[in-house]
Amino acid sequence: MDASSALQALSIILQVVIILTCLIIGAKKGGIALGLIAGIGLLVLVFGFRLEPGEAPVDVILTILAVIGCAATLQQSGGLDVMMQMAERVLRRHPEQITILGPCVTWFLTVLCGTGHVVYTMLPIIADIAIKKDIRPERPMAASSVAAQMGITASPVSVATVSVVSIIAKNTDRHWSVLQILAISIPASLCGVLLAALWSMRRGKDLDKDEEYQKRLKDPEFRAAVHSSSETLIGKVFPPEAYRATWIFLGAIAAVVVLGAFEVLRPKFPTGDGGTMERLSMNLVIQMVMLAAGALILLTCKVQAGKIASTAVFKAGATAMFSIFGVAWMTETVVHAHLEDLEHSLAGVLSHHVWMYAIVLFIIGKLVNSQAAGLLIVAPMALSLGVSPVIVVGFIGASYGYFILPTYPSDLAAIGFDPTGTTHIGKYVINHSFLVPGLIGVFTSCLVGTALSQLLLS
Repeated sequence: MDASSALQALSIILQVVIILTCLIIGAKKGGIALGLIAGIGLLVLVFGFRLEPGEAPVDVILTILAVIGCAATLQQSGGLDVMMQMAERVLRRHPEQITILGPCVTWFLTVLCGTGHVVYTMLPIIADIAIKKDIRPERPMAASSVAAQMGITASPVSVATVSVVSIIAKNTDRHWSVLQILAISIPASLCGVLLAALWSMRRGKDLDKDEEYQKRLKDPEFRAAVHSSSETLIGKVFPPEAYRATWIFLGAIAAVVVLGAFEVLRPKFPTGDGGTMERLSMNLVIQMVMLAAGALILLTCKVQAGKIASTAVFKAGATAMFSIFGVAWMTETVVHAHLEDLEHSLAGVLSHHVWMYAIVLFIIGKLVNSQAAGLLIVAPMALSLGVSPVIVVGFIGASYGYFILPTYPSDLAAIGFDPTGTTHIGKYVINHSFLVPGLIGVFTSCLVGTALSQLLLS
């Protein structure tokens, strides 16, 4: 290796170290720190290493903003509580099956809303049902938190799903619809959730047979904390506007599915490169439909506009959106600068070992704490290196890697809402309640997704 090549290799290594350092520090700080600290990395890369700035993920951010705005308006109207109440009725009708039904319900809520941040109301309800049946809460709680995040790639209005459609259309000659992607991602994701839930049914001891729990139960303060209240939405009466908001939101989701399935319904516009016509992209469709649905809820359901931004859904979504902005922009800058070198060194490896794409996606998904951001970073690079778009769709479930360390809000919420302490972070941090259900869910999703994509898309 000559001096010039050695210097270039050292430069790339330093750039990767900068990215990893920003990700690690940002993840430790939490909140919007990930996006802010990525700004430091971006400045160093552009002004220090003279790299041309990559493209900021504007389409993804705008889509998240539209979906979160609509979901937050739904929450402020009371419509989200209506959906939660319906879900609770299902759970309380079959309390002995809470370990299976809990994850299925949280998965379905995410599929409907496009974000896993809608499940916080369900977690204390799941814990309450489990405790009343002497079922170890760790079983349904950990699986339900994992299932909520796995539902993202199965949602027609999630940024992760739509990103895959637009990435493949932009980087290949394939033009698959959202419905074609969902035909693979929904059964793949659901199979992962079900297998993780089935495994969870036998983890640990039931509360009435757990010696450690029974010993702790002798403490009056601990016993009072466990049995002090019963979390429930059953019996709560909602105004007519809350039900109206729910139907508007569900109608918007149906509209997105229909427009994604039947391209002929979307208008064509000239692209500017010789007058060729292209259909309106699904990113723009979701943005328009979600904004319009949010406006209808606001205008017809007596929503206080000033309180929308203070809802839990909006705060969590805004945090995720900010993180994606900084991290994806910083990473794209390095990838774009060295794309030719990556193609030369990795093309052969990925063509013979396609499973490495899933591993890279899994790791990046963890580092950026976002499935959409992980896909946005890894999928275009993989396609440019010769990975088949069929493989990219089949491994979509690998984008969920942020359960490896229990730092994600839904995991922390599950721990906090379990008064028995069975849902926990272990002594060594990595040995926590969400690790095995997450691994089972992702591995199963990738297996099923790959088989279906080969069958339906090849």
